[in-house]
Amino acid sequence: MTVRLLADENFNGRIVRGILRERPDTDIVRVQDTAVFQASDQVVLDWAAQEKRVVLTHDVDTMVGLAYERVRRGLPMPGLIVVHDTMAIGRVIEELLVILGASEQKEWENRIKFLPL
Repeated sequence: MTVRLLADENFNGRIVRGILRERPDTDIVRVQDTAVFQASDQVVLDWAAQEKRVVLTHDVDTMVGLAYERVRRGLPMPGLIVVHDTMAIGRVIEELLVILGASEQKEWENRIKFLPL
């Protein structure tokens, strides 16, 4: 199964558009387009788990801790990719395209990965 993504509320839209430009078949949803728009990070992670979507975020401060807490508590955690907001957009797109091309959804369960790789 291909990797399904959820871009959190503050994730750079230029990155999302760049991914879709290069791979239009990418299954990526923005939080803004869901029922959990403007919800807490915990609710976003709950929704992502229910929908089996790996979360893309720039939020190192809260999302990472909440994701680790889900894993510790044995709650479903479909994956978290943390992108430092100082990274060049082109490089982020390239690395995410590599991830999409080289991994499966199941490989992301309970994983937290930081970009750059």
